[in-house]
Amino acid sequence: MTTEPMPDATGENSAATSDTTAANSVSELETLQAEMNRLREESLRERAELENQRKRLARDIETARKFANERLLGDLLPVIDSLEAGLSVKADTAQHLREGMELTLRQLLKVATDNGLVAVDPVGQPFNPEHHQAMSMVDGDGHAPGHVVQVYQKGWLLNERLLRPALVTVSKHD
Repeated sequence: MTTEPMPDATGENSAATSDTTAANSVSELETLQAEMNRLREESLRERAELENQRKRLARDIETARKFANERLLGDLLPVIDSLEAGLSVKADTAQHLREGMELTLRQLLKVATDNGLVAVDPVGQPFNPEHHQAMSMVDGDGHAPGHVVQVYQKGWLLNERLLRPALVTVSKHD
């Protein structure tokens, strides 16, 4: 018996084929490991980018929350200036004081309206429990039953959502 390798069907010896197959397997394994390392690094980079985006978004939300009313407060500054100017005036007539208060109120209402605030002043309108709160009922002399006769306190809507109901007196049904 000899110890020499036996030629295979193609005429090559099986040791050479075995070495070639092993070299190909090692090369393929190295290629797969390199691809796996590349994918792992890519995954880590994407995860880090997502974490950075999450932190950036959290910062942006906090900034937005902190300065959400910046525009409103900036719009209120002229109203504050008007009130301070009115208070700084010394001896003046009640009529001038009233006129100054009316102008300041108009300024304030304009700022409120520009920011989505709308008054609910329902005198003569049918009672609406979604926007009105009945304080009392009175005989409906000259008023349709179930209609608002008097408003004690205006209600307010903010962008069509009830902020405060109007406090009203309603005419009785017969």
